Parts: sequence; C-alpha cells; structure tokens
Amino acid sequence: MSADGDAILEHLRTVDAERRRRAASPDLGVRVAALKAYQQRRFSHTYADLLATSRYGPAARFFLDELYGPDDFSQRDAQFARVVPALVRLFPHEVVGTVRTLAELHALSEVLDSIAALHLPEGRVDTPAYVRAWQEAGREHDRERQIALTLSVGESLDRLTQHPLVRHSLRMMRGPARAAGLAELQRFLETGFDTFRAMRGSREFLSTVGSRERALAQALFAARFDEEGHLGDIALGQLP
Repeated sequence: MSADGDAILEHLRTVDAERRRRAASPDLGVRVAALKAYQQRRFSHTYADLLATSRYGPAARFFLDELYGPDDFSQRDAQFARVVPALVRLFPHEVVGTVRTLAELHALSEVLDSIAALHLPEGRVDTPAYVRAWQEAGREHDRERQIALTLSVGESLDRLTQHPLVRHSLRMMRGPARAAGLAELQRFLETGFDTFRAMRGSREFLSTVGSRERALAQALFAARFDEEGHLGDIALGQLP
C-alpha cells in the first residue's frame, strides 16, 4: 500500500485506541462527551457571525458538524479502516491526500479530547472548567498542530474546487465508493467540495478561523485564576 494509505491506517488505529481507552473507563467517556458538546457550543458562539451569512454560513456549518461535532463516528471509522486499500486505489491522489490530513486531524483531536477530559470535573462543562482542563493538560504545540490541520483540510477542499475534473471524478465515484463501503467518505468529500465551491474563495473564511482559533488558544493558556478561583480579565470572549 502507499505511504498515504499506511498513514491513514495508523491515524485510524490511534482513534480506535482512544475509543477503547474510554470504553475501559466509562467515567472518561462521559467527560469526553461533555467536552465535545461544550466545544461544539463554543464553535457556534465563536463563529455566530459567519454562521449567519449566506456566503460563509455553509462552510462554517460544515466545520461545525464534520470537524467539531460530538457525533460518534466509531462505526464509520471501523468500516473506513477496512477499505483504505480501496480508497487509495479508487480515488484521485489529491483526494487521498486530503483524507490523510483529515485522518491525522481526527486522531489528534481524539487524543487531545481524552487528555483534556481527564482534567474536567463531573457534570456539565463551563468556561472555568474548560480553561483549567486545557491549562492542566498543556500540549500547546499539539493545539497549534490541530489548528494547522483544520486549516489544511479547508485549503485542500478549496484547491480541489479549482479542478473541475475532480468534481466530475467524485460524481463518477458514487457507485464504486458505495460498493466499496466508502459512501460516508464520499458524502463528506462531495459536501465539502460543493460547500467550498459555493463560497467562491475561502481565503477570508480560513484566515478568520485561523486568527480566532489561535487567539483563543493563546488566551486559554495565558488565563489566570484569582485566589477565589475566578478567571481574571483575559480575552476569552470566544467562549460561551
């Protein structure tokens, strides 16, 4: 198999290891679910202005549902892992590269969610608990890598829209992809392609996402608590 295929499988093994870790510790699984739900609320709050626009709303919704959503993708990922050789063989190289980046983002996000969740209290996640969890988890470098991968997925989808033959190829792949068990991946790629093509240029959108995510990451790690446990005056307006 190709280097891309091997890398995709390795990232999926990382995701599976995190799921098994949570299954062995139900308490951790509950905390991760609460963290994911909070992060989805956070994204909706941070990008409320983009979600409300006709140009950027669909792309923001795509990121929210596909990259920040709390849905359980375990069955999809298990099916996906079995058909990676078919993916590498059937899809254009540019598309396979996009999937490799997506798989790395997926794996890193799952690892970071587990690490941060270990530092959460029981129950609903609020802003102070979220800030403390990130600070106690650390991993500033990995958070920056997560942001860079998120932007890379968007940039890859945008590049694909500049090649009309790729969209035609994706349409032609619907039957073979469904037969190979890749229908969910096919849906993701077509939705992402159509969303970014309709945006008519993603530079401003991705620049906004990058600047806000990095500003929030900086604020999270720089935030300080007073003696009573209250957050000091720090730029955390992105949090709900």
